[in-house]
Amino acid sequence: MPKNVLVLANETIGGKNLLDRIRARAAEGDVLFHVVVPQARPRHGNIIYDEVVRDSAQVRVDLALEFMRDEGIQGTGEVGDGDPFNASMDAFRQYKIDEIIVSTLPATSSGWLRRDLIERLEEATHVPVEHVVVDLAQEGLPFDVTLVVANLTVAAPELVERLKALAEEGPRRFIVVVPQSSVQGFAVREARGRLRKLLDSLDSAGIVAAGMVGDPDPYTAVMNAVQFFHISEIVISTLPEGSSQWVADKLVERVRDATNNVPVEHIEARAGAEV
Repeated sequence: MPKNVLVLANETIGGKNLLDRIRARAAEGDVLFHVVVPQARPRHGNIIYDEVVRDSAQVRVDLALEFMRDEGIQGTGEVGDGDPFNASMDAFRQYKIDEIIVSTLPATSSGWLRRDLIERLEEATHVPVEHVVVDLAQEGLPFDVTLVVANLTVAAPELVERLKALAEEGPRRFIVVVPQSSVQGFAVREARGRLRKLLDSLDSAGIVAAGMVGDPDPYTAVMNAVQFFHISEIVISTLPEGSSQWVADKLVERVRDATNNVPVEHIEARAGAEV
């Protein structure tokens, strides 16, 4: 029987130290990984949208499982409770976990360590709990991460072709954010439909991408994504000046000012429309 190993991580999910440890543990023998990413509340926006919170965690799960598949490593994954201890214990009980790997930021930055998560899990589970520190400021990620923000322009050929060109430049993952068009219930379904169009186009081109529905305010959607993920660059797709509300609201300039050293590219698309 394979050993069931729980991997608990949040923003460090793509960190080199963690990926190296997963790779090394898999090489040791019969093992099945189960990745759990707790839901994290965004810092930006006046309203917390459940879809946004869950989607951001699911994207982390998807990217971790994609890495494991590329390495030939068996694994499953899920979004967990917002409390990392509860998320771990839920998985521990459901999957009969034999070992736990917890990935955190360094002690000076980790809220999980301030809450004694490692010690609490050791006491509650009586299984080995390994702590892997990922310092994203020092090591970064083993690939670039491009944040793509678009609304109804997600299927525009100008955007798709640009993303294909970026994919050819080197190891890269794409995270697509489609802001909801309104606060109405149907807006989530519409956003998911647009998101699927772009993800399908990228998938057919062999490009690794995951996506999420964002806050109705595109600026808030971008800032929450920057909080949730270690972003290398941002691509914002809009209609041309004069036709785009995002351009009128100076979205690109505001994002550039707020994200400092993260490059922001503006793609003008002549198909579709933002709402």
